[in-house]
Amino acid sequence: MIGVPHLDTPISIRGVEIRNRIVMPPMVRFGWAGPLGEVTDRHVEHYARRARGGVGLIIVEAAAVAPNGKLAAAQLGVWDDMHIPGLRRITHACHRAGAKILLQVGHAGGNTTFDNIGETPVAPAGVPLPGKEALGAPRPLTQAEIRGIVRQFGLAAARAEAAGFDGVEIHGAHGYLLSQFLSPVTNRRTDEYGGPLENRARFLLEVVREVRARVGPGFIVGYRLGARDLVPGGLGIEESQRVAVSLEAEGVDLIHVSHGVPGEALPSVPPGSPYSYLVHLAPPIKAVVRVPVIAVGRIVDPGIARSILENGMADMVAIGRALLADPEWANKAIAGRDREIARCRQCEGGCRRARDECPVGRD
Repeated sequence: MIGVPHLDTPISIRGVEIRNRIVMPPMVRFGWAGPLGEVTDRHVEHYARRARGGVGLIIVEAAAVAPNGKLAAAQLGVWDDMHIPGLRRITHACHRAGAKILLQVGHAGGNTTFDNIGETPVAPAGVPLPGKEALGAPRPLTQAEIRGIVRQFGLAAARAEAAGFDGVEIHGAHGYLLSQFLSPVTNRRTDEYGGPLENRARFLLEVVREVRARVGPGFIVGYRLGARDLVPGGLGIEESQRVAVSLEAEGVDLIHVSHGVPGEALPSVPPGSPYSYLVHLAPPIKAVVRVPVIAVGRIVDPGIARSILENGMADMVAIGRALLADPEWANKAIAGRDREIARCRQCEGGCRRARDECPVGRD
């Protein structure tokens, strides 16, 4: 792409033409899914509204690749063929409105509870996720179970393709299972899946390889990379740069940069910077890969979104909370109608709890 990209500049990823640089990131709507992880009418209209509102690329909220990989009791699933018809309803609705669409596929690992899945959560090692020590230690995965989960990711991607998605985003951030393997804080294994970075990254690269092998050549494979843990002694940006290069080499087409294991050790940002700490994680990853990079993190103002692209910090911008507040954010921002946007208040309301409606925009 020659020249400075703008919000309305199209971008082609693995031959898939996306009409603009605005991304709706995955935001789990807890309690919306059916009892077996089924899509509901509420999901369909939720995503269709943002597609009609002008978003170029929609990434549907995390769908669990296995029943024991759910983050919550009522969460979208993609572990069985029964999920395909419902997911197809979402893709058809969004495609009719002109948007391209990915499904985020993930496994919560130790970032869930017995009450959510009916069994002890699994993880790289018997190390609780920081902040969840009171829930007890997860059960360490055997190598045979690791190979089984790799296969589950591949089958989930194949189901997404059957449901009409343009691609998948593999969830490797926010303390989910792949993030737990990559982090030295939660991965205390002593076999070939633990220790040095090349071992801690082995599982996630096997997942990417399996996904790529089970889908067609025109199917986008994205990766949400937890580029920095928010706990002392966690994954740092230099290691994440090495991981990003390896992801690209394995066939990843798009890298969505966010944080890894959650905590309170937030990276500092330059004084006076208008960007969040998450946005500042994107440029170091973009510097070492050729595939498009998505920046995310409290991007609610169209002027900030434009400047991220114009300053070369990322190739696309993820607009999360702001799209909950105003489903027409993309259309209004592209048309320069910034003053008409129903502004996200960045409050402690619905999207922070992810259980209730945004107090500004209501679905």
